[in-house]
Amino acid sequence: MIEALKSDEIVDKVGGKFKLCVLIQRRVVQLMEGARPLVERNGRSDLEIAVEEIRLNKIEPEWSDEPILSASSRHMRLPSDERE
Repeated sequence: MIEALKSDEIVDKVGGKFKLCVLIQRRVVQLMEGARPLVERNGRSDLEIAVEEIRLNKIEPEWSDEPILSASSRHMRLPSDERE
């Protein structure tokens, strides 16, 4: 099991378990489709990478009023200091 998921800290960071699950799922899909990881891979799975990126504030949720079925990457953004 991924150690960071045992703590409520990561859940609180994104605003709840459901939001955490959605954020992880969306990021894993991006990684599977070829997005570059924002942390060193070091042999870790896409799931482990997504959790680590959230834990290190490399990605954060950006929730909108759009329907939940919208699967666009605009629902996730890099912190302003990470943008090009």
